[in-house]
Amino acid sequence: MDHHPQAAARVEHVFDLFDADGNGFIEATDIELMTNRVVAAATGSGQGAKDAIRAAFARYWSTMAAELDANGDGRISVEEFRSFVLSPERFGAAVEQFAAALSALGDPDGDGLIERPVFEALMKAIGFGHENLHALFDSFEPDARDLIEVEVWRAAIVEFYEPDNGDTRGNHLIPAQQR
Repeated sequence: MDHHPQAAARVEHVFDLFDADGNGFIEATDIELMTNRVVAAATGSGQGAKDAIRAAFARYWSTMAAELDANGDGRISVEEFRSFVLSPERFGAAVEQFAAALSALGDPDGDGLIERPVFEALMKAIGFGHENLHALFDSFEPDARDLIEVEVWRAAIVEFYEPDNGDTRGNHLIPAQQR
């Protein structure tokens, strides 16, 4: 299946972030490392929100492993990852759960709004570069207090994984040399 080149670039960048040890594969230990970094960055969030993001990362991994690890070696290659993650019918539910959990984690006071520093801390914990985070946050059209709506961020996370969409706000996260 052919995907929009920008969608493939977004997903390949996420693969690189998840491949924490740089060995060319995503493994359970990579997901665990990222999960721990994100939870640690969510200093103002309650235990329920932290448990939800842990569950979302666990589902992300278990869904990939169940669908892609045919030989049972516990490793997912970039080719496997790209074809699977860009298949909403196979991965959409995991993306929805992850998007809801991450955006809720960014709203520790439960007012439906996310502050720029909280957003940046979570995105940096995932591994996204600081230079791109301001452009992404600004694309969400923050209010006069520099706050964005939880639902806007949740929808953008889901949009990030749309295989035929080349024009998403998530393109801000792709380093210039990979665009």
